[in-house]
Amino acid sequence: MQPTPDFDPGRLAKSLLRRSRQGALATLMASGGDPYCSLVNLASHPDGSPILLISRLAVHTRNILADARVSLMLDERAAGDPLEGARIMLSGRAEQADAEQDLLQRRYLSVHPSAETFVSFKDFSFFRVRPTGTHLVAGFGRIVDLKPEQFLTDLTGAEDLLAAEQGAVEHMNADHRDAMGLYAIKLLGAAEGDWRCTGCDPEGLDMQDGQNALRLEFPERVTNGTALRKMLVRLVGEARAKVD
Repeated sequence: MQPTPDFDPGRLAKSLLRRSRQGALATLMASGGDPYCSLVNLASHPDGSPILLISRLAVHTRNILADARVSLMLDERAAGDPLEGARIMLSGRAEQADAEQDLLQRRYLSVHPSAETFVSFKDFSFFRVRPTGTHLVAGFGRIVDLKPEQFLTDLTGAEDLLAAEQGAVEHMNADHRDAMGLYAIKLLGAAEGDWRCTGCDPEGLDMQDGQNALRLEFPERVTNGTALRKMLVRLVGEARAKVD
């Protein structure tokens, strides 16, 4: 069945990737290839691909080191019947961090600050799942297979923004928590809370209050710090207009 015209599967898949903090990780047993599933915490790379912090003592990590093929089941944790909510099954390959170690660590700890203790443990390492595709289920008539280019964020030309991201996140959390609250409550319809920024990319801003996560999408793509600042000021203005 074809999706209805008002349904944007790529947009929903992107949102789920950005907002998910836990997921079911499926790997192949190193001894025999039987399927193995475990619960993991996760964060997202600036392009939306999942980041894992896992121990070599865990079965799933030993499986990945033997065969990097994995899948992740992520759902929006909707109230009521969980099968009524949207979910994705993402397939890909889990790669251990090398050159991106600092980036993956920063973004992971931004959403899971309590995991900082494990970073210094020698058996723990960061992995990034490189997606090969995803299967999205979002209700009757809304079941779609997507290619990576349909649900990952294109980072081409956004080097300046990525370089400025850490400073921007720290600045928003230190000096503009009121703006974060306005974004969450007035633009996204969330409840009041201690909303803070956890990351940004060319297409939007990620926010979190405890384990509750939100995605603020930008109306236009931004690729540098100056454009990001202008966009955030613009969105604050829109939020304050709703207050008035």
